[in-house]
Amino acid sequence: MYAYIDGKLTYKCPAYVIIEAGGIGYQLHISLHTFVAVKDQEKCKLYVWLHVKEDAHTLYGFADEGEKRLFLHLISVNGIGPGTGRMMLSSISPIEIQEAIIKGDIDQIKRIKGIGPKSAQRLIIELQDKLQKEGSGTLITMPVNNTARDEALSALIMLGFAKTAADKTIDNVMKASTETLSVEQIIKTALKSL
Repeated sequence: MYAYIDGKLTYKCPAYVIIEAGGIGYQLHISLHTFVAVKDQEKCKLYVWLHVKEDAHTLYGFADEGEKRLFLHLISVNGIGPGTGRMMLSSISPIEIQEAIIKGDIDQIKRIKGIGPKSAQRLIIELQDKLQKEGSGTLITMPVNNTARDEALSALIMLGFAKTAADKTIDNVMKASTETLSVEQIIKTALKSL
């Protein structure tokens, strides 16, 4: 139904953005990878996928077609829904997910919250050949330049974690680090502990 939305970013946080296009504000759920790509922009173009359920129509936005394609591959696997797909893309970069599946690295995939040994194995069995045919150079990673504890906390809450647990985990992550952490680093490290 939708291929992409191109417009003005009126709101952005690590879990979702609102893009105004044609006088309509579209709320798109995004991964941390996409947030990093658009966080400094005022206008952007996000590739879109619409998830339709009985009680909700949810838009998911992606910084590039490679990330969207990978997301669609992930959710095609039995037991991996859009929420888990987005969590995967927020935990490690799309290129790392793709490489882990191609190499059959179950341990790397199991480190993602919500993915157990059976799901990791199913991902590899069902997607390894498809991703090898597409090639591993189709996805990009984006660097992060700033930190924001509140944005990281907001993202974890929107991903479904309890505020108190997320808050405590972020505190532990920041205390354990000797350097200033980016939003992406805080979230990725926190996701490994939650």
